Amino acid sequence: MLVNSSLLFKKAQKEHFAIPSANFVDMEGIKNHVQCAEEMGLPLIIAIAESHLGDNINLEDAALVGRKYAKEASVPIVLHLDHGESVETCKKAIDLGFTSVMIDASTKSFEENVATTREVVEYAHARGVVVEAEIGHVASNFNMNDTEALYTTAEEAAEFAKQSGCDSLAISIGTAHGVYKAKAIPEISFEALASIREATDVPLVLHGGSGSGDENLNRCAREGICKVNVYTDLYLAALEESQTVKGTGAADYIALVAALKKGMNDCLKHYYKVFETKN
Repeated sequence: MLVNSSLLFKKAQKEHFAIPSANFVDMEGIKNHVQCAEEMGLPLIIAIAESHLGDNINLEDAALVGRKYAKEASVPIVLHLDHGESVETCKKAIDLGFTSVMIDASTKSFEENVATTREVVEYAHARGVVVEAEIGHVASNFNMNDTEALYTTAEEAAEFAKQSGCDSLAISIGTAHGVYKAKAIPEISFEALASIREATDVPLVLHGGSGSGDENLNRCAREGICKVNVYTDLYLAALEESQTVKGTGAADYIALVAALKKGMNDCLKHYYKVFETKN
């Protein structure tokens, strides 16, 4: 069933678990993620980042195919725009039928971030869509020019949520997007998480979950994070599993597709357990 995340996050907050957000980069990824969620009997957020739109999939196709598989699913599925880079893209995704959008204005000033987020919130709420925003800045290890995280404080998180009206809030507490350098597990500030959780009732989101360590992520889920993004680990797992297929014939291609699917699904199932996700 196609839903927005409001009720899912309320339950996650109350029962101390998190829901994985699985990004897709093509239409086959949508189908695969939803089928895995159905097999587990658990809710899922399927997401496409604006930066991944292009030749493989555009926003219109993502909406059309995402809505189809979500509506037909036996479990709650959220269709989410991840890291929307502009108000215009967020509005387009909403008009196309996405049930959740993220406006990422985290690199702007606090005031600009609030104003930009508020504009998306007003448009989205009038159409039954929820909005994720980000305060602080989660660094990206894929971008060598983006190495400095700006950690979120409890005071700014509470004030931002109040002024912007966002439905969920991505916070920076020590994780980073992409593959960690030297494969080191990050040091997450659980003290910061606790203070933010105490300061605001808005559901909290963790970006950069991949490679952050099962113990860290389980504790995050137990202590207030409602949604965790794990895109990088899903695709690394698919790539690793694909190495088991060596041939180049037609049968080997079919085996390769199956291996990619298996790697991704095994990883997603693993994170369902780590996050203690419930239906």
